[in-house]
Amino acid sequence: MAFAPMGPEASFFAVLDQHRASLLAALRRGGGEPAGGGTPQASSFNLKKALRSVCEERKREACGETSRFEDSVGLQMVTHFTTRKIKSDSLKSVKKFALILKILSKIYKLVQSNTYATKRDIYYTDSQLFGNQTVVDNIINDISCMLKVPRMSLHILSTSKGLIAGNLRYIEEDGTRVHCTCGATAVAVPSNIQGIRNLITDAKFLLIVEKDATFQRLLDDNFCNRMSPCIMITGKGVPDLNTRLLVKKLWDTFHIPVFALVDADPHGIEIMCIYKYGSMAMSFEAHNLTVPAIRWLGLLPSDIKRLNIPRDTLIPLTKRDQMKLDSVLKRPYVTCQPFWRKESQRERGRNIGRGRSRLHAPRARCGIRSRISRIAPRAKGRR
Repeated sequence: MAFAPMGPEASFFAVLDQHRASLLAALRRGGGEPAGGGTPQASSFNLKKALRSVCEERKREACGETSRFEDSVGLQMVTHFTTRKIKSDSLKSVKKFALILKILSKIYKLVQSNTYATKRDIYYTDSQLFGNQTVVDNIINDISCMLKVPRMSLHILSTSKGLIAGNLRYIEEDGTRVHCTCGATAVAVPSNIQGIRNLITDAKFLLIVEKDATFQRLLDDNFCNRMSPCIMITGKGVPDLNTRLLVKKLWDTFHIPVFALVDADPHGIEIMCIYKYGSMAMSFEAHNLTVPAIRWLGLLPSDIKRLNIPRDTLIPLTKRDQMKLDSVLKRPYVTCQPFWRKESQRERGRNIGRGRSRLHAPRARCGIRSRISRIAPRAKGRR
């Protein structure tokens, strides 16, 4: 699967190759990664045994998640965490207990028959009982945490919303051959990331784009062809589980540099951190989801002045934005990185708000190329 570079000069790819070599060297120094990356999947036999055990106990101990931050993994659950018990003989918790047992029985049947269902499917089996989708989502996360297995092992899938384009081919679980192209259209992220195989690429880097609108604009501008070989992916805002799993799988398989292009606002920074370090809600599955090697490409708050973006195109920070920014500044992965903290404080100090990342496309393309060339050699200081 050979793709001849079309746009950037050879020196640009040389910088990327040097950056990739430094990433691989860092991995070797760190003792490498588990084969295939992430946490091993639970076997059907062991999972069925665990499910039976949980149901027979007539109680449920749910993880009262307490997370810690590790630079090499991200936000992950501590080994010794607090638990809460939900008993069948308590009027206060009888409904929650019943819902948990109902979903556990659905999972057991899925594992036993080796079939899969989406969270939405489970909700619609008794929508009046569950009340809303969030109830189902939270219980499934608790069960995954309690059994200490990835959600995929429960045979529960999420509906994908992400898109991917560029120099990549793979085969889906049902045998469908997918060829992501560098054209004006993108391919939907698969619902079963674990099932895809025979991934082939010669991409030099992977670009994560926060917003669908920015992603589509770059496609319309023929970005993938001009920067070929590369891969571009978007989770359309806060990424769904499958988009995060795919980014992780691509990193584990190819170890190519990964860059994030997000808005210069608290929400953009937080979305980039979800890809890079994970979230509190999914900290028990951090090894399967996080890619700490991701680099913050931009849009940086300091770029707004550097790129001469007119102030009247910026949206001022709201009170909610300010609260989000204050929260981000307290995160452990921000407090230990002076560069991130400086950029975040610059935003608060100027109160410039959300710098829209929908730059004029040719200008954005040149900006992305020059930014990658600048940050790759000194990525150590800009984690």
